[in-house]
Amino acid sequence: MNGPKKRADRYSTFDELLAAVRACSICAAHLPLGPRPVLQAAESARVLIVGQAPGARVQETGIPWDDPSGERLRSWMGIESSVFYDASRVAIIPMGFCYPGRGKSGDAPPRPECAKLWHDELLGWLPSVELTLLVGLHAQRYLLRRRAKPTLTETVRSWRDYAPKFVPLPHPSPRNQPWFARHPWFEDELVPVLRARARSILEP
Repeated sequence: MNGPKKRADRYSTFDELLAAVRACSICAAHLPLGPRPVLQAAESARVLIVGQAPGARVQETGIPWDDPSGERLRSWMGIESSVFYDASRVAIIPMGFCYPGRGKSGDAPPRPECAKLWHDELLGWLPSVELTLLVGLHAQRYLLRRRAKPTLTETVRSWRDYAPKFVPLPHPSPRNQPWFARHPWFEDELVPVLRARARSILEP
């Protein structure tokens, strides 16, 4: 996929679209904590973060990346919380908007309904995005399509192939510590480039 499709016309303003997303309950029957779509965005956003789905803590607070994973992600980007949570600069649109529950190892995959119903339309209202962070396998496969490698590690290792528009990342969860230990090149090579690019786009 080479960027968002042309904006659909179901909503006359972006605020109307965001209100509709936040009121969505299409997969309520499958959500152990009920629907509470969590995202942030504004038409002026220049960086887009596409992750997996909120965890239980984020579902409770309604604040995206409000957990240790978010702390690590902000560290990778080299930005303060005040910048990260400024919707006019950073859009956060996960693959699934609500907590999907627990799976066999960690949280369950994002519900598929969100992307099918909302993603193309949301991305079509973000014309100013210069950098998209693809956090995790689901985001990478959805937005890179055939350009994604067979595994997350291969896709992240090939990050130069997707620059400057996309940066594929592993999930910053503390559970991923063994992955970081096995792949020191990530912190040594990719993170400094990500930090410099994010700062150049986001900081005045």
